Amino acid sequence: MTIKKVSIVVPAYNEETSLKVLVDELNVFLSDFEYDYEVIFVDDGSKDNSFNVLKDAAIENPKFKVVRLRRNFGQSAALLAAIDTSTGDVIVPLDADLQNDPKDIPKLLNLISEGYDLVSGWRKHRQDRAIDRKFPSMVANKIISKVSGISLHDYGCSLKAYRKEILSGVRLYGELHRFLPILASWNGAKVAEIAVNHKPRVFGESKYGLSRTYKVVLDLIVLKFLSDFSTKPIYFFGGFSIFSFFSAFAMTAWAMYLKIFRGIDLDATPLLIFAAVFIIVSVQLLLMGILADLIMRTYFESQDKKIYQVRESVNVEERLMVR
Repeated sequence: MTIKKVSIVVPAYNEETSLKVLVDELNVFLSDFEYDYEVIFVDDGSKDNSFNVLKDAAIENPKFKVVRLRRNFGQSAALLAAIDTSTGDVIVPLDADLQNDPKDIPKLLNLISEGYDLVSGWRKHRQDRAIDRKFPSMVANKIISKVSGISLHDYGCSLKAYRKEILSGVRLYGELHRFLPILASWNGAKVAEIAVNHKPRVFGESKYGLSRTYKVVLDLIVLKFLSDFSTKPIYFFGGFSIFSFFSAFAMTAWAMYLKIFRGIDLDATPLLIFAAVFIIVSVQLLLMGILADLIMRTYFESQDKKIYQVRESVNVEERLMVR
């Protein structure tokens, strides 16, 4: 593809000192940048002087834009705000902590020009602590790749390049920003990965740690559910419902066998109680599946959304193309 304009987006939260250096780095890097560009900073409710630093930078360079959120909504929301504001045909997220190297951006854009829809950075030589940062990240990346079916070494690297059209309709909640390659692939994205530089953190403390692990796990569960059952939730709940029903049937049959052939009083075994519980659970799961199916149909039909994505077409009227 021909790249006309690049939107570099930078979410930031309490990064006053780092932002001063990053603004200078970007000014130097972009002075001979071969593409038209804009830099969108999103101040995610910082409590320090980050916004004033960014405001001054925007005054000096009209291509620097600043969006200030009312409070700290999290990186996913900040990134989405930047994407919604962007006008470029390629979007490149960049961390505000100086650990990403802007000089790697051309390498990502070269692959976009070759036809890839998404190019993900890989911090091959990551400059972070091994025990609480690198090792958990390595394990998480393997699990995510296994569950999603998209093999990447480094889902946590912010430095990526996206064709904007593949992000159309993508909404980010929780910690889903790290799963953008998966979300984009649902829209038919062609994904590549390339090694990028990673610098040690100089200022401040990382906002990430082991405490966020459980959030990533929960988001991964949601993502897997959406991937497999977003248009057919009755299959998910119905499967468990059928399992519960047959479990109740087996328990009842076993209780009757013990009564008839072994002479064991039904009061002496909890099998019938368990069977009753499983029957109730089976009915509840079935009703949940039906309700989820109705909600899904309402979601798609009320917004005139399609359950498929079209990459391209020939001799097809525009009105027939998915929005």
